[in-house]
Amino acid sequence: MHPVPSASYGDIVAVAKVDDIHIGDTVSDGSTKWNFVLPPVPVPKVTLAIEAKNRNDEVKIVPELTKLADADAAFRAERESTTGELVVRGMSTLHLEIMLKRLERKHVETITHPPRIPYLETIQGPGAAMYRHRKQSGGKGQFAEVHLKIEPLARGGDFEFSDEVVGGTIPRQFIPAVEKGVRETCATGVMAGYPFVDVKAIVHFGKFHDVDSDELSFKTAASNAFKLAVKDARPVLLEPIMKVSIEVPSRFMGDISGDLNSRRGRIQGMNQEGDTAIIEAEVPLSEMMQYSTELRSLTAGEGDFEFQLDHYGVVPAHLSSDIIAKHQQELAHA
Repeated sequence: MHPVPSASYGDIVAVAKVDDIHIGDTVSDGSTKWNFVLPPVPVPKVTLAIEAKNRNDEVKIVPELTKLADADAAFRAERESTTGELVVRGMSTLHLEIMLKRLERKHVETITHPPRIPYLETIQGPGAAMYRHRKQSGGKGQFAEVHLKIEPLARGGDFEFSDEVVGGTIPRQFIPAVEKGVRETCATGVMAGYPFVDVKAIVHFGKFHDVDSDELSFKTAASNAFKLAVKDARPVLLEPIMKVSIEVPSRFMGDISGDLNSRRGRIQGMNQEGDTAIIEAEVPLSEMMQYSTELRSLTAGEGDFEFQLDHYGVVPAHLSSDIIAKHQQELAHA
């Protein structure tokens, strides 16, 4: 290393003892008022779920992954809100292997596996149910009866709650407990453990007991009434559908089209620029998890792709039944 009195654009230099500096920062003597624009960072194409191999490393894994992400803009580490998994994202399997090797050098051993798909649950029609919660164990008991109606909202409608109780059949102070019971059930799911969305819940009738009714009783009754109403409302699973843009030499166009069809993909358009074919398609995320490796294999390393979330679509019945059955097995073994 050779000391230099100054550095300008295009120079590559090392600066010691600078704590708070990150990729994309502009360093100057303070006399300028502009910043260099960071070049666009490609969207990561490969995702792995990750967890510490040893209990002692659980505290260290997130800070060390954060440091790696700070040093490489194409690498991301984040907690998947829908599934709760810690995931790492990179440009290829090789990219992730290199980053995890760096993690090992920090004495953090990890286990990786394919991430869970962030499915959602919803309904396609109206439903209604009632549930009476009653528990007596010697002293003060528990009692609540809740009648619910549910109906679907437009995609992206999330959750709505409506109170249509008349005549005081459910006292005012217990209505928030009814809403809380439904919201908590939506968060944990009804069919396969995924968040429930795009639904409106309406409480319209109920019963209470002067002594035994309390907030817990109404929350429990509302939760179970919602689960029963869902069964009556044509429930379905939703899966993330990705908008995919694939660039390959035109001689591979037929192979790529056939492969996309086998992945339940829908081709939206094809263009050709010289010897390069550009294919636009919509493909379920569950079919794209290993696509980086498979596209490289199909095109002898000459193909590339980009994708991003476009919308959520209904999972075909034969696939959703398998997902629900797998969830039931996990609950049984838990």
